[in-house]
Amino acid sequence: MVQQGADTQRRLVETAISLFSSRWYASVSVAEICREAGLSNGVFYRYFPNKESIFLHILEDVIERIAAALDRTDGETIEARIQSMTEILVGFSAEHPDLITVFREGQYRYFEYERRLTETYRRILSKTLGRPAGIAEYLVGIGGPRFAAVRSALQGTRISTSALADIAANGVFPGLDWDPERVFGLSISPPPIRLEESSRDRLMKAGKRLFGERGFHAVNIHEITDAADLSVGAFYKHFDSKEGFFREQITSAGKEVRHFISANMTPGLNRLEEEMQGMFLFGVYLSLDRWCYNIAREGEFVALPTVKEYYAAFRRGYERHGAAGMDPAAVASDPAYLDSAAEFFMGLSHYYGLEVAFDESPHNARAIVEGVGNYLRYGLAGRQ
Repeated sequence: MVQQGADTQRRLVETAISLFSSRWYASVSVAEICREAGLSNGVFYRYFPNKESIFLHILEDVIERIAAALDRTDGETIEARIQSMTEILVGFSAEHPDLITVFREGQYRYFEYERRLTETYRRILSKTLGRPAGIAEYLVGIGGPRFAAVRSALQGTRISTSALADIAANGVFPGLDWDPERVFGLSISPPPIRLEESSRDRLMKAGKRLFGERGFHAVNIHEITDAADLSVGAFYKHFDSKEGFFREQITSAGKEVRHFISANMTPGLNRLEEEMQGMFLFGVYLSLDRWCYNIAREGEFVALPTVKEYYAAFRRGYERHGAAGMDPAAVASDPAYLDSAAEFFMGLSHYYGLEVAFDESPHNARAIVEGVGNYLRYGLAGRQ
């Protein structure tokens, strides 16, 4: 009987993972989980009190699996251990895209689980480096490779595990220095405020807030038009559906972030300084407009092609720089080095955004960026 109960619970969990990974949490019901598992609703409630509890059970399991995998990190040197750790990170994402997908939603819906996973990563990274790993070390040692691994597993981007490990261990801009005044001594112009908003602008503004606060599935068109003080007819004058409206939100969010960064970037920076300042400005923007990030993340389940273009637009910005400032020998040694570097940089900003905006701790933003800048120059295994 004990084994039968364990098998039944496993069927429920595996079915829930399949449904949650293919659709957004809010669109999956307990009845659907049971139907797909071939079990009655009553059986479900013997093991889980509600849908949230099975979702949290999955998040717990993901953390435990990742911790068990990373505990196998080994190597005689820091470089070897970083290589081993990176291989495990990339391998886990490739082998378990469904679990990674569910956890990516969970990290926003229940941020405490992302915090716990981050603590697990920092524990492993501290052992890998032989010293305490702070946020800057975490972003370089885990954040960059983690993002690249997830993008490769879920969206098929090209990466090289060896290149990711080399960037983390040895840096990517070995010949460059950075000037604190040039990087941080800037006057920031906030996003523009429209004094006269069109009906389309009002709908976009209302939709961003509602989608950002509550999510796509929890918001209907009537609520959007009520918040904008417009009629439903006005909505359909500009948009063909809620899905089309949401796609516009994703595209608009990406353009606004990129415009804010480019408009505030100091001219004449070297490649390392540009990366540091761009990362810092990204955090500033998220502190001013946090809803844009929630919308882009939910879009992975609602409008994946639009989200792919959202990330592709950021990546094209990195690709325009080519190999400027990088070690020519490192670039030449691996055909996927530049691809990996672009994903690595995007990962730094992604997880930096979680640290300084969604965790509401922007006071230490400069110190984090300074630490990351030094590691981009020397690497986690280097001597500063």
